[in-house]
Parts: sequence; C-alpha cells; structure tokens
Amino acid sequence: MVTYETDGQDAYKVRLSIKTALGANAYEWNESEQFLFRATLAFAMRKYTGQETFNVSSVIVCDETPRVSFWFVVTNPNNTATLIPKNAVEEAVRLSRNRINSAFLLSDKTLQFLGIPPTLAPPSQPSLPVWLIVFGVVMGIVTTGILALIIIGFIQRKKKEKTIEDEDEEEKQERIMENGISCETLEGKDGVNNGAYSHDEDRLTQL
Repeated sequence: MVTYETDGQDAYKVRLSIKTALGANAYEWNESEQFLFRATLAFAMRKYTGQETFNVSSVIVCDETPRVSFWFVVTNPNNTATLIPKNAVEEAVRLSRNRINSAFLLSDKTLQFLGIPPTLAPPSQPSLPVWLIVFGVVMGIVTTGILALIIIGFIQRKKKEKTIEDEDEEEKQERIMENGISCETLEGKDGVNNGAYSHDEDRLTQL
C-alpha cells in the first residue's frame, strides 16, 4: 500500500465552514460529501488536462477532522505511486473553482484551499450594452450644450435690446435739452403775448 505525506510538497489542505455559510441550513459532512469532493476534483483535473483517465480513486483524502478540514493529493492515473505536481493541481482547482464551490453551496471564503489564492469575482456585466450607454452619455452632453447655447443667446439678445433702449432714451433726452432749457416746456405752450404789440395791432385793426 502506498502512503502519502499530508504535509508533502504536493499535498493541499482544505478547510470548510459549512455552518458559517449556511447557518440553520447547514448539511452534515459525511462520506457522501467527501465522495462528492473527490469527484469534483477529478472533474477539475479532467478539464484542466483534457484527459479522461482521472477518476474518484485518483483523489486521496486523509487526516480529516470533525471541524471539516483535511488534506488531499491527486495521483497519476497511469501510475498511482506518482503524485500530480502541486502546480498542476492548483491550476486545475483555479480553473474549476466556481464549479467546486457551487457543488457545496460555498464560496472561496468558506471553502478554502490553503495555499491557493481565491479566484477573482467575474466582472459585473452592465444591464445595457456599452454602446448604448456611450450613446446616451454623448446625446446628454450634446443636448446640454444646445440648451446652454440657446439660453446664452437669449440672455445676450435681451442685454442687446436693453442697451439699444437705453441708447435711444439717452438720445431722446439729448434732443429735448437745448442750452439747458427743456424744449418740451416751450412746445407745450401757445407762447407769451407782448402787451405793447397787442395795442398796436388793435389800432391798426380799427384803421
């Protein structure tokens, strides 16, 4: 029987926090769950290597603890005495990390492969196409610019009209003021009669 060192260079430790993740809906870790883990690892190795030779028996689990932690190694299907290098196992786990997590309803924080960095969350996809968002932004800028031009033109036109009215008023005031005497005062009266000339006009009329 071949024995494997749990702390060897090609072994990985796994820690699961099922109760932390699922609370009252937490399931019990048992032989069936361990079988599922080994099956998902075999699937990950098949997907990474493209070889159909990996099976559940290729994944060896040992040193399991009640708090659900254990070590595992992956053996070479063609030679069970040979272990798959650690870097290959790491790449396989990273490639299928989401599928492994989903199988146990856990996440990178509650299903930890110690020594393998967590996978990055996939970038969120916007609900609208990027081109539509860009088009909306451009149209918003153009519309804002047009409105600004209209408002500025209206303000300038009002200022111009006000300036013309002020100039007309000043010109009118200049026309009605001559030598400091308001012509409007004179134009609004019939004139002033001279008494001397009035008597002469009467005498000439009688003649």
